[in-house]
Amino acid sequence: MPRRIQSLLLSGPAGRIEALLEEPEDGEPSEAALVCHPHPAYGGTMHNKVVHRMARALRRSGSAVLRFNFRGVNLSEGAFNGGLGELEDARAALRWLRSNHPGLPYAVAGFSFGAGIALKLGCEAGAPSRLIAAGLPTAFLPGAAFLSGCAAPKYFIQSTRDEYGPRAALEGFIEHVAPPRELHFVEARDHFFAGALDQFEDAVLRLPRPSPE
Repeated sequence: MPRRIQSLLLSGPAGRIEALLEEPEDGEPSEAALVCHPHPAYGGTMHNKVVHRMARALRRSGSAVLRFNFRGVNLSEGAFNGGLGELEDARAALRWLRSNHPGLPYAVAGFSFGAGIALKLGCEAGAPSRLIAAGLPTAFLPGAAFLSGCAAPKYFIQSTRDEYGPRAALEGFIEHVAPPRELHFVEARDHFFAGALDQFEDAVLRLPRPSPE
């Protein structure tokens, strides 16, 4: 069966939100997953190579995956809003995803800046099946206080040579994160998992999935 992909323009708080919905090639999805991209001010888009690999791994594991562009990126309307507006964009995208896949468990994932947005959204969104943060930039986060009471399963995937989230800093960060939580390192050259994108995709693919009810 060919890859199932749909280009979308969603309604968002700052205007339209450009998005892509991908569904598993075989069978119906067993999870709905939202994926958030890196910082818009530094060229981040939903087509970022790490975001693409994350989305593909989730789709391969059976998820319907929605990627989207934050406000002001490509066809998404509006302008960068320091993270607050981008959280609103993610909230609108997740609302659309859940309304179009009712009854499915849902995950919230992201890379770099998008990882921070995903964690914040997932911890306020009710009961996500899992939160996935790749390349979390600890150097730019005020702390983990907002995660200290978040009961959702949380999975962190980091490059061993991440210049924005060094290993020691991330290990210290997650000490303040409420369980359940897991930390996985991928041997890579930099923040963008250079030289190890296959290994990164495999790490996402191997993450525990929600148990069927």
